[in-house]
Amino acid sequence: MLNKEINTAHPLDGVKPSKKKIIYSIKRDLRTYLKRYGREVPLPINYDDLMHFTYARPLIDKDGNETAWEQVSYDMREWEFLKDGLVKCYAMLKTEGDFSFSDNLNVERIDFCSFGNSQPFRIRIVNNFNGNNDHFYIKKADANRVYGLELEHLLSSARVTFLTSNQTLVEEHIAGIPGDIFIRDYLHKPETNLVRLLKTFVKFNEACYARLLGDMRAYNFVVNITPDIEGTQYSIRAIDFDQQTYEGRMRLYLPQFAKENFPMVQDVLKLLDTESIKQYQAEERSRLVYRIATERYRMKELMDVMLVDEISTPEKVEQLKFELAEHWQNVSFLKAKTMGRILKIHMKQMLLPNLNMVLKVVQRKKFS
Repeated sequence: MLNKEINTAHPLDGVKPSKKKIIYSIKRDLRTYLKRYGREVPLPINYDDLMHFTYARPLIDKDGNETAWEQVSYDMREWEFLKDGLVKCYAMLKTEGDFSFSDNLNVERIDFCSFGNSQPFRIRIVNNFNGNNDHFYIKKADANRVYGLELEHLLSSARVTFLTSNQTLVEEHIAGIPGDIFIRDYLHKPETNLVRLLKTFVKFNEACYARLLGDMRAYNFVVNITPDIEGTQYSIRAIDFDQQTYEGRMRLYLPQFAKENFPMVQDVLKLLDTESIKQYQAEERSRLVYRIATERYRMKELMDVMLVDEISTPEKVEQLKFELAEHWQNVSFLKAKTMGRILKIHMKQMLLPNLNMVLKVVQRKKFS
C-alpha cells in the first residue's frame, strides 16, 4: 500500500513479532513526565497484590469455549482488601479520584491472562443499583507500553486514560469488537459497508506505520460500528501497545502484513483502487499532522524523553534503522542510536510534506 514493493508483497510473507518481549522499566525522565501530566500517582494496590490468588479456573465464553483468561479467587481477607483498592483505582480512572460514588460499585470478577508479555489482570466492575458493568486492566508497567499509550492519547482521535505507580500500570478498557471476531463474524455480512470499513483499515495501517506501533494483529485492535444518517461508519482502535518502537523488522509496523488481517487486505486489493488508497493515506497523515500541531509542546516533551531511553535491544535498533534508511533512501537513520531517535526521523520523513501544506493553509487563513 505504501510503495511498489509493499503493494506486491503477500501479507503472509511477514515475520512474527518476538515471542517474548523484554520488559523495560520506567526510568527517571519518563516518570518525571508522567508525574507532570498526572499519570504517575500513588495507587491503593499494585500488580503484585493481585498475584496472591489461591485458585484459577478457565473462563468460558458465551459459546461454551475456553478463553485465554482465567477467573481467579482469593481468600476472604485478601478479597476484601482488593475489592476496596480496586474500586478506588476505578474511581481514579473515571472520576479523578472522587470516591463519593464508591459505595455504588463492586468488584464482580477478576480475570488473569498468563498469555502475553504483561500478564494482565482484567477487573470487572458492576454498579450495585442498575447492574451496569465495566472493565479496566492492571498490568506490569512497561516503558514501551507507556509510550504507546501516551502517543495514542496525543495522536489518535480518541483519548485513553491510564495511570502508573512504580512498576504498576492501570489502564482503561477500550471498547469495541475484537478484530479477529469482527473478521470472523462481521466482515462479510450483507449489512457491512465494506468500502467504508476498508477505508478505515487503510488509515489505521498508515497511522501505525507513522508512529511505529507494531504487532497490530487482529486480536490487538477493536472495531467500532457507529450508525450514521446514511449507512454506517467504522473506526479501528489499537488496544495493545507493548510493541511501540520495539521490533527491528519494518514490516511488523504495518498491520497489512499480519496473516490474521489477511481477509481485510484481500478486500482492500479487490475493492479499493490505487488513487483511493493514496487519498486515504494522505487524509490520515494530515490528521496526524494536525494532532501533532495541537499537542506540539507535550509531544516535544515526550519525544525528548524517548530520544535517550533504552526501549529495545541494540540488534533491533540496528536492524530497523538500516531497513528504514533503505526504504526512505535517507542516511539520517544510520546515525540513530535509540528507537526514539528512529521514530523522530521516521515521523519527520513521513509527515513533513503534509506539515508544510498545513502551515501554508494556516498562513493563508492568517492573512486573508
